[in-house]
Formats: sequence, structure tokens, C-alpha cells
Amino acid sequence: MRKQLLWFLLALTLTVGAAGCGKKEAEVSAPAEEDFSTEEEILAEEPEEEPEEEPEEEVAPDGMYRSELTNEWISEDLKEQRPIAVMVDNEKTALPHFGLSQADIVYEMMNSTLNDQITRFMVLIKDYDSIDQIGSVRSVRPTNLLIAPEWNAIVCHDGGPHYVNKYFDNPYVDHFSGTFGRVNNGKPREFTEYILPGDMDKNFRNTKVDREYNEYRLEDPHFEFVSENNPVKMEEKDGSFDCTLVDLPFGHNGSQLDYDEASGTYLYSEYGAPHKDAGNGNKQLAFKNVILQKMSYSQLDPNGYLIWNCLDAGKEGYYITDGKAIPITWSKVSEQDRTIYYDMTGDEIQVNTGKTYIGFVADSKWSELVVQ
Repeated sequence: MRKQLLWFLLALTLTVGAAGCGKKEAEVSAPAEEDFSTEEEILAEEPEEEPEEEPEEEVAPDGMYRSELTNEWISEDLKEQRPIAVMVDNEKTALPHFGLSQADIVYEMMNSTLNDQITRFMVLIKDYDSIDQIGSVRSVRPTNLLIAPEWNAIVCHDGGPHYVNKYFDNPYVDHFSGTFGRVNNGKPREFTEYILPGDMDKNFRNTKVDREYNEYRLEDPHFEFVSENNPVKMEEKDGSFDCTLVDLPFGHNGSQLDYDEASGTYLYSEYGAPHKDAGNGNKQLAFKNVILQKMSYSQLDPNGYLIWNCLDAGKEGYYITDGKAIPITWSKVSEQDRTIYYDMTGDEIQVNTGKTYIGFVADSKWSELVVQ
């Protein structure tokens, strides 16, 4: 009886052990479920990427083309006509100005180290025959004869210091001097000269200056423009910040630009008041783009004459548009090259369609510039 009980217990132990081993082996060796889907089925399950929309090809309005100065639509009849670069007095006695609100690009820079460092405008105008009165016209400086050739522009002025003479010898510099109309406005004679209807035709008839672009026109466009339908995304640019006020450190006239959200432009004021164009319904001077360049200058004599060191590279600046500003750098490597503006990634900036203000700010005054 005892022997039978031992055999029974031994058999029971072997049976349980075998069952346990079998269960463990099954757990370890059970193959994973394989996916036998076809390649077509896998691809069908993945979401398809939507193709990028091709930008619509822009169609120019009949008889129009995009201006190389503003990228705005203007008459195709003007396509080959060179712009003019008019020297405009900015002394308070010269106000009100005429024709400046119709200019395409306005440069402002210190004109003399004397007289509280008074500034002067150089205004670039493509469609000058459409403006009845431009000015008043004053003398030119060497810097203007370095900048105007970037645009193949004809400089319109009334004389200048002897320092400008050597620049007139350059074949890429064209100019008309003291050959414009006079307006009896009750002011001293130096404030009475303006470009009037017929003046430009007379100048072209009496000289060999080309009305149309010549061989000294630069091949590359001056600005890399974007259209109104695809404005610059300033908020995506390195260093972008809000900017609704530009207070320039120009002590004599106190230049200021205020952002007008309704028009998307910066409105220009000086001498404590909005700048009004008496020749264009008292319209205030307004700009879509503002470019500021930090720059050094060299004084030429004790009389206040100077030249801006506009041939330089890697200098600071700002590009401002649509209520935003970004830091930039700029370079101009030779007299016949354009000034190029770069963002903080080293790419040339894109510029919005519209008029542009360019201000030269002395490096000694840069810390007083307000951009906020």
C-alpha cells in the first residue's frame, strides 16, 4: 500500500512539472503576429501630402510696368527714362517744399557740420514731367555724386563747392546745374529756383545727356522688391521688433517718422510739424519703407563741407516697414556699385512695394537715434 502511494505521488509530480515546462516554453517561443500587407496597401494608408500651390503669374495692367524705384505700377512709356536726383534745400526758409510727396525715394543727410548740422534732401523722381514744381533746388555735395550713379540718375542742382568738380569728370555722373526756373515767392534768391514744366526738355536739348538709361546703368536691380500681395514677413526676421516711431538725431530740423497704421506708411515731420507738399494738395510726406544707415564722415574744411564715407562694408543700420524694424548691415564697395542691405542671416533684405526714405546717421549720433 505504501509502495503504491509513493508511485502515485511520483507520477503526479512529473505530470505537474511537465505541464509547467510546457506552458513556459509556449510563452517564450510564440511567434509575433506578422503583417502581410502589400506595399500598395501601406501607401494607401499613409496620408498624401498636398502639393504646394504655384504662385499665380502676375499680369501687368495694359501699358504698365513695375517701377524699378518703388515696384509700383507706372506707365510703360517711362520704362527706359532715367530718374532725376534733385538737391532740395531743407532750411526752414525753403519751406514749403514742392513735389517731394511725389518723389520715389528721398535721401536725407547732414549737409554741413555748421548751422547745427543742417540736413539736405536728395529726391529721386522717375516721372518728373508729371510734377509742375520741384524744389527749391540747391547746391550739390560729393556724397550725392557717389550715390546718384547707383540709380543712373541725373543730378539736378545749382552749383556746389569746388570739391565736387573731380566727380563731374566721371563718365557715369550726369548733371544739370542752375538751369531751372525761378519763382517769385518773396524769398531771397537762393530759395527761388525750382524745376518747372519744360525745364527738363530744355536741358536735354542743350546737352548731350541721355534721357534714357545708358551703359552705366547697373545690371542688378537696386532693391529686391516683393509685391503688395506678398509683403515682407517682418515678424519672422531675426531681431524683429515693433517700431512706430523713428526720431532722428538731426538737431537743426528734428526729423521724425510716425507710423500710420491706416495707410501702412511712416509720416514725415520736421521743425515740429507735419511736412506738407504745397504742390500736391498739402499732402504729408509718407513712406512705405525706411532705411537708416550708420555712417562716418570726413570734414573737408573749416567751412563745414564734408563727405560721407558711403564706400564701406559691414556697417549697422535698420530696415523699417509695416510697424516693424529689423537690424541690418550695409555695404557699397565702389563708386559704381549699389548699396546692398543685408539682414542678420546675411541675406539681402526684401523691400516692400512703395516709396522709401533713406537716412544717413552719423556714427557719433547713432546712440541718440530713437527707433521704437
